[in-house]
Amino acid sequence: MSSLEISSSSFSREMKLPLSPPLVEGSAQQPLGEDLNEVEEKSKDIIKFTTEKLSIDEVSQLVISPLCGALSLFVGTTRNNFEGKKVISLEYEAYLPMAENEIRKICSDIRQKWPVKHIAVFHRLGLVPVSEASIIIAVSSAHRASSLQAVSYAIDTLKAKVPIWKKEMYEESSSSWKRNKECFWATGD
Repeated sequence: MSSLEISSSSFSREMKLPLSPPLVEGSAQQPLGEDLNEVEEKSKDIIKFTTEKLSIDEVSQLVISPLCGALSLFVGTTRNNFEGKKVISLEYEAYLPMAENEIRKICSDIRQKWPVKHIAVFHRLGLVPVSEASIIIAVSSAHRASSLQAVSYAIDTLKAKVPIWKKEMYEESSSSWKRNKECFWATGD
């Protein structure tokens, strides 16, 4: 079994998903005589905003690389409560041109700070029910420290700089747009 097959199987018990994307370009098995150090794989930044349900398997498959020994993920989900109120869903909106540009800057910053291979940032828009993912960030790198630090930096910076707004929908038919406390343009109360 190749290292790519071992890595990918640790993320999914069932690898034959009907809508799974193909594996990252390149073969998991090296041709005879080809040295692993000669394998070149272009780094990728994959950014997606969608109203569709997010798939952890899909996003993790996009950043897997035979050159990497680590894949780190952050998955943000809708919780069922906030300050004693029962939350039934969240609704997200974004100013897409600026949001995409800011996430590209975050990816660039990550590449300046850590030796990472691939970065994927998927954010859901529209209604996100309880327990479903609203954001998935995946980073691959040769070693775990780089990908773990990069994922943490990505979510913290995204919450501080990217124009994405969240509305909490409560059981008692009320709702509330939430100010992002980390956001640099938010003023103190």
